Amino acid sequence: MTDVFTRLESFGERFRLQQGLAPEEDWIACDRLLDPRSAELGRILEAERQASGQVSDHATALTIMAVYAGTVTAAAVLAWAVEGVVIDMRPGNVAIRLSPHHGFEAVGLREPRVAEAPVTTLVEWILDDHLLPLAQAMRVRTRAGLRQLHGGVAHGCAAAFCIASRRGGDVDQLESAYKTFSAASTIDLDRLGKVVRLTADDRKGLFYLRDTCCLYYTSAEETKCSSCCLDSVDQRIANYRRVLVERVVPH
Repeated sequence: MTDVFTRLESFGERFRLQQGLAPEEDWIACDRLLDPRSAELGRILEAERQASGQVSDHATALTIMAVYAGTVTAAAVLAWAVEGVVIDMRPGNVAIRLSPHHGFEAVGLREPRVAEAPVTTLVEWILDDHLLPLAQAMRVRTRAGLRQLHGGVAHGCAAAFCIASRRGGDVDQLESAYKTFSAASTIDLDRLGKVVRLTADDRKGLFYLRDTCCLYYTSAEETKCSSCCLDSVDQRIANYRRVLVERVVPH
């Protein structure tokens, strides 16, 4: 079990999972976020709006959805892709700590449960039980569009495969795993964006092309994500090739 969590951390800090939750650390229980009327959901919306300077509730929700899926549940997606196991990241077993800046400072598990299970279990625990109900709660709370919220879910899930492919992961294995995950998913991920494989200067990696917008360009930073659908596919691919050559981390 320990080896799985250590392997995940080797792909970057966003995949680190804290085991055990000390009450003095100000954890927010993720199952509370599925209630659109909860104080906890209001708290993360307000924290993100203050941190990023978003102009509206629905834009804040769209930003959070992509960041949440790409941070909070990303470790479970990657664990299945590289180790063939599923970490119990159902919302009742997960809590988060807010960052003083943007996003989440830490992700914790009440119990570090890991099981050998098929992709259908991953889809059930991560999508059906966690991310999709959260998207619906965000929809009710802020009136953000459900397709755009699902686009954030799709983007965040794809990020696990793409980031790992550029940080020592087996690109063939990760590309195959993404296709399996996408085919098993209960929403049509292919209608929300595409994972593409690129090569530059003998380096290769997976990158994501969004078909929905998270509206982050409306924040105080006034910047677009590298996967932003407001840019053409050719523009995004050119930017991603630069990422491969220069080994920079895309936003």
